[in-house]
Amino acid sequence: MADEQIHTPVLLERTLELLAAAIGRPGAVVVDTTLGMGGHSHAMLSRHPGLTLVGLDRDTEALAIAGERLAEFGDRAKLVHTEYDGIAAALDGLGIDEVDGVLFDLGVSSLQLDRVERGFSYSKDAPLDMRMDPTQGVTAETVLATYSEADLRRIFYQYGEEKLAPRYARRIVERRESSPLVRSGELVDLLSAATPAALSRAGHPAKRVFQALRIEVNAELASLEAALPAALDRISIGGRIVVLAYQSLEDRLVKREFAARSTSTAPAGLPVELPEHRPEFSLLVRGAELAGDDERDSNPRAKPVRLRAAERIRRRA
Repeated sequence: MADEQIHTPVLLERTLELLAAAIGRPGAVVVDTTLGMGGHSHAMLSRHPGLTLVGLDRDTEALAIAGERLAEFGDRAKLVHTEYDGIAAALDGLGIDEVDGVLFDLGVSSLQLDRVERGFSYSKDAPLDMRMDPTQGVTAETVLATYSEADLRRIFYQYGEEKLAPRYARRIVERRESSPLVRSGELVDLLSAATPAALSRAGHPAKRVFQALRIEVNAELASLEAALPAALDRISIGGRIVVLAYQSLEDRLVKREFAARSTSTAPAGLPVELPEHRPEFSLLVRGAELAGDDERDSNPRAKPVRLRAAERIRRRA
């Protein structure tokens, strides 16, 4: 399959290593909440013959490709068209109460980046779409055409951590008074022209704005904030979760949720920790793991990844 040649799963071996003790159990169920083209899922199903996989994705094109790729596993692979915050509903629909493993491989997928017409990349001219689910929702073009200057400034600050947010928002509003921005190349040209020469050498001027637009269009952070606790609640004792995040905003949400679930809730000064105050989860790695030099060299998309993992050690009271 041609698409397989362009997709190299990030931190594949480390992910499989961390999940192995849980998803290798008899009758185990794992949820790949960000199925993509099925790279991680194919490896998990291949290495664990007794495993059932539930694959979630909002991208219908990705689901079609993954479905073809995972067809050899028959009904061991159950694919559901939904965002990852739909994990509870997806599992309920399949009659599954608990799972042994969960994987989140966050951010824009290889398929979405490599499909020029989807408009995710600032390096290729394309319609300003950026929807992960091309069947619904507003496009980046609509955001740029309808959001107020204040709202554009807010999302560039909040989701792109872009210091030039006021300048960029103002230029976009000025531009649309004469003609709308409909293609990524037009937006890149506008941002490049608005960037002081001294700052343009620090990186591509469009990178953070495109990230912010993508997050806004797909409500990525709100979805993740809802999905993480929903996923953790469905993990069985001894079950594990691995999260791969590619930008700091995502990683902060993961770090915060993992910290809350792996910290005792006992009041300070209590002489004995009661069972109901004990942590639900134990962290499997210290902080966030990065990809090694070899993987970063061979797979450029691994460069920004931050991996966090945890294991359930107690049921919620």
